[in-house]
Amino acid sequence: MNDATGGSEAAGHAVLMDRIYRRQRHIYDLTRKYYLFGRDTMLDSLGLPGTGAGSAVLEIGCGTGRNLARLRRRWPGAALFGLDISAEMLASARDRLGPGAVLARGDAAGFDAQGLFGRSRFDRIVMPYCLSMIPPWRAALDHASGLLARNGSLHIVDFGDLAGLPGPLAVGLRRWLGRFHVSPRSDLIAEAMALAARRGLACAGTMHWGGYWQAVTLTRPI
Repeated sequence: MNDATGGSEAAGHAVLMDRIYRRQRHIYDLTRKYYLFGRDTMLDSLGLPGTGAGSAVLEIGCGTGRNLARLRRRWPGAALFGLDISAEMLASARDRLGPGAVLARGDAAGFDAQGLFGRSRFDRIVMPYCLSMIPPWRAALDHASGLLARNGSLHIVDFGDLAGLPGPLAVGLRRWLGRFHVSPRSDLIAEAMALAARRGLACAGTMHWGGYWQAVTLTRPI
């Protein structure tokens, strides 16, 4: 497993994430399934051909490897790659996936894909519920979009703007998420649209369940 966090801010964030997940990683998947909605729908709709043979899929913020394991079952021929800033989470991912994925530690806002994974382009990139935990999230979004192969797509699902939820519920949810250093990105769709215009990508974004969660897809044309 390669390691390249780099920078004092990224290194500090890595320490914070390791502190949070040192114990939580053992119960992470059991507890998160009750409120991280939309992940499996996104993963199952990546649209890889056949068994996925010849395709490369990168998960940024791969955590315990739960999502990569699901992708491996769905597309056993795809080459799978995972990046996370937490060494603690990567320990769980390594135990779960074994040699079934190439894993690396790095900062989502500026990792060297070629150096870490031996390739600089991916057919699919997924970022489930990670941008809300990345302080320089706009830089991470921009960096990921630049790693798309021709006809490749970047798929994001994360907490939404919460605008359609009852006021007390939205306030309480924000406070609870803040305990885990999670900040919903209310302007994610607008930022993705602007990024798509700059990079010549197609973009689609939707809010779900009163803004509880949102989904964004960026596609690079052939």
